[in-house]
Amino acid sequence: MKYKISNNVIRRLPRYIRFLELLEASGAVRVSSKELGELMGLTASQIRQDFNCFGGFGQQGYGYNVQQLSEAMSEIMGISHERKAIVIGAGNLGKALIANFKFKKYGYTLTAAFDVCPELVGKKFSRTPVYHIDKLEEYLMKNKVDVAALTLPGETASGVVTRLINSGVPGIWNFTRLEFPATFGPARVENVHFADSLLVLSYALKEKEKEEGGEA
Repeated sequence: MKYKISNNVIRRLPRYIRFLELLEASGAVRVSSKELGELMGLTASQIRQDFNCFGGFGQQGYGYNVQQLSEAMSEIMGISHERKAIVIGAGNLGKALIANFKFKKYGYTLTAAFDVCPELVGKKFSRTPVYHIDKLEEYLMKNKVDVAALTLPGETASGVVTRLINSGVPGIWNFTRLEFPATFGPARVENVHFADSLLVLSYALKEKEKEEGGEA
């Protein structure tokens, strides 16, 4: 009987992929759950539990084949599927995403960006054309898009999300200050907040200072 994989397990999978890629690049052929756990700051038991959600991948006393495990994780995450993405907002953050994020590595082809700024519309950044936002529905009608990355000002994001959903875009990667529900109508939303990571780091630094006697 099929059961739903917990969100916590799913969110650990990209970390598994990253560490397995590092192991593969270093020439490692096999890795035990204990070794992988020490690298990632997880227990061997936690890793085995996570992998068992997908049927398990190794043999007791033999460990995991690094390449095969990396490929299996990538398949679970859908990296082998070819998907199309667009960016809404070609300002500083949008341009940085277009120029530096390796969409292809994660199974996506970045096909277009959209903005309202006359200085940006009609240009190309890293070979990605920028269209006026008024052309969004026309573009979506002619081109299949799986994910739209939102890197526009927060005050305009809500209206754009509604337009994306009405046009049938199933995935929204939200970098704006607005928080959308994970399931927003028929679409799935992943909210990305840089401040969250920075605050977690601040907490870790505070705890470290307390341990070292830096705080009374």
